[in-house]
Amino acid sequence: MNIIQASDFFEKLLGETDKRREIKIYRNFITILLNLKSRDLTEDQLLSIENELKILKLRSYPENKRKYFSKKLNAFKEYLKEAFSLISEGYYTAIGMSLGMCFGVAFGTSFGSSGTSMGLAIGMLIGLGIGRAKDLEAEKQNRVLKTKIN
Repeated sequence: MNIIQASDFFEKLLGETDKRREIKIYRNFITILLNLKSRDLTEDQLLSIENELKILKLRSYPENKRKYFSKKLNAFKEYLKEAFSLISEGYYTAIGMSLGMCFGVAFGTSFGSSGTSMGLAIGMLIGLGIGRAKDLEAEKQNRVLKTKIN
């Protein structure tokens, strides 16, 4: 299955459902596939992506479509991250905020109960700043994969 066929497949599924969660998953898939199509990829990279789309077995019709395609979407994003170093929008920001909050709470507890909330807030802000800087750096390197329709 190539990128265009996969995109058409999800467009078809999009037309068949009225469930918001399924629509969101299908639109994410379509956006990622269109983003990949617009990139300057080599023939080997395109073959690798097409092979991964075949491995995902997207053409099956499971009982619970939302759960099935959600897992496939996550697997596809993980593949793109490992194979091409492509990350989704806000990837480092989310990680930075999470780590900042963890370290902030750990640091804040040394100042008592009121220090915990202060540490949480300060850690989150520091993590947000570092994560956002890493996201901007990845965007400059053209490694950010658009997953949402603007």
